[in-house]
Amino acid sequence: MNDVTLVQPPPIRDKTVTPLAEHIVEIISDSGEGAQRCGQCLAAIAARTGYGVWTVEIIPAEIRPPARSVAGASGNRIRFGSRRITNGGNETDLVIAFNEQVLLGRVRAGELKPGATILLESMWREDRNKAIAASYAEVYDQVVAAGYDVHEVPMERECRTIVSDPRRGKNMFALGILCNIYSLDMQLAAEQVAAVFGKKDLKVVETNIQLLEAGAAWADRNLHFKYRIPAERSTEPQIVVNGNVALALGILASGMDVCAMYPITPATSVSHYLSDVFERVGGIVHQAEDEIAACAFAIGASYANKCAVTITSGPGYSLKQEAIGLAVMGEIPLVVVNVQRGGPSTGQPTKAEQGDLLTAMFGSHGDAPKVVMAPATIEDCFYSMITARKIAETFNMVVVVLSDAALASSQQPIPRPHFSEAWLAPPADQSALPADAKPYNWDPVTGLARRIVPGQPDGMHTITGLAHDSRSHVAYDAEINQQSIRARSLKLAALQKTLQPPPVFGPDSGELLVIGWGSTKGAIEEAVTNLRAKGHKVSSLHLTFLQPMAPGIKEIMQRFKKVITIEGNWSDDPNDEIIDESNRRYSAVALLLRSRYLIDVDCWSEVRGQPIKPNTIERVLLEKLKK
Repeated sequence: MNDVTLVQPPPIRDKTVTPLAEHIVEIISDSGEGAQRCGQCLAAIAARTGYGVWTVEIIPAEIRPPARSVAGASGNRIRFGSRRITNGGNETDLVIAFNEQVLLGRVRAGELKPGATILLESMWREDRNKAIAASYAEVYDQVVAAGYDVHEVPMERECRTIVSDPRRGKNMFALGILCNIYSLDMQLAAEQVAAVFGKKDLKVVETNIQLLEAGAAWADRNLHFKYRIPAERSTEPQIVVNGNVALALGILASGMDVCAMYPITPATSVSHYLSDVFERVGGIVHQAEDEIAACAFAIGASYANKCAVTITSGPGYSLKQEAIGLAVMGEIPLVVVNVQRGGPSTGQPTKAEQGDLLTAMFGSHGDAPKVVMAPATIEDCFYSMITARKIAETFNMVVVVLSDAALASSQQPIPRPHFSEAWLAPPADQSALPADAKPYNWDPVTGLARRIVPGQPDGMHTITGLAHDSRSHVAYDAEINQQSIRARSLKLAALQKTLQPPPVFGPDSGELLVIGWGSTKGAIEEAVTNLRAKGHKVSSLHLTFLQPMAPGIKEIMQRFKKVITIEGNWSDDPNDEIIDESNRRYSAVALLLRSRYLIDVDCWSEVRGQPIKPNTIERVLLEKLKK
């Protein structure tokens, strides 16, 4: 503890408190300085206040990038407001930066609004290393000249009055500043800090609350601006979770018994959460030696009549594909979660992308039909697991759930689910089978066959990944192979007959229909809402089931003059010099819609490794309307 006593100026009196509908805040630092935790705390306090909240983690591509590097920004982006928030929004209104280099990275990336407020740690101005001091002064002058509202904050100096190592305290000091700026309740803030550090020594909790209060006091004395956002508390219980935790909660609620996985970014935190709680409800988390073993373990557990899920990201999904083919051939229920990230190869492990859809649908050797679905919101992540398990066990199929990094780490308040017994699997059927029962007694209309589990009287058979007949005997006969592939394919058609047409967001007809899938939903619908307010006849359609697609999609598209997809995977820009209609590559869903429905579907996509912004989508749609 440092005993330095600072002479503090009195609070600024008669501050004008500016009302706001919403704001976007970033807290950025080097890795390990706690900016992400600060952001998570701010989001939780805002949610408890009654605000709509959406967070986006800012994660560097490297696990431990060099300190004070432009590409090393680590932190959190919090959008909060008086209405429900469904996406990360546009550019940032206010940023707290722990050094000038991480700030420079965000400025160069175009993430700050013109004239945005910047609170910048000032310790570097007087650093002993002259090169660092010169770098700070240069960047400071640049951002001031660019028109940003820059305020230097002596975080290091202020924190040293409370802790000896400010790196372990700046984040809570920054949280206090933000609570003061946005007129948040300090009692709520102290409770949140106590909850975050509750497992630690009481002295740690007290020290962090001191830092919180010190930050709020500093802002009261030194900043001339203050904001207030109207809040309305929800009338129903809410939980604040990210997409990965929602997936884990959905696994618990679905009645699944086994999760087998190998750690991989950005999917790993699903297993972290399950590892803490799964055993309490009789579940098992198995960390295998590799991705292939994890998938094989899940298949074995499911064959033994356990509800099994294996969770991974793009590279891990590629490794699992041969085993997934075994589950398809053996008609063993299996849920596979792919939390997509940037690719190919190792790609961008911490960045968002929607590049695995075609792999999920067609990536196996031979014909291996799988159900493919994509949650669009954090709440969807929860319910998708219940739906996936039911489909897997009803149809004896592999169900692939495509989440992505944009959902995985984003937090949002969602209504607390009310558990239903209907979510769970029925008890295992152990009744004796008829003497002539066949393991694959395929229904000629639906392709479905009764699932026989080990130990069921008169149900003993050998399962195989080889081509087989209805008795599970290895068979290479041409007609039997044709029959078995037909049966496995019919199950997709049978599922499709149970689906409802997806709802249209906006009027059922108009000038332009925007189609998306997965995590782009919130941004697309915000852009559509903004355009409709300006008089444009635009609607959107969001697809949850990608294979099979729901009925009625063609009829919906035909009611609009133009159709375009917005996706987070690659498509060629038709304005590029050598791109024309004969060589243009279309984004994944555009390609699927064009080939299935023979309708001229245009596409626009972005693979910048970050969630697509509503104002970007709005600009693209305006350009499409003008053509």
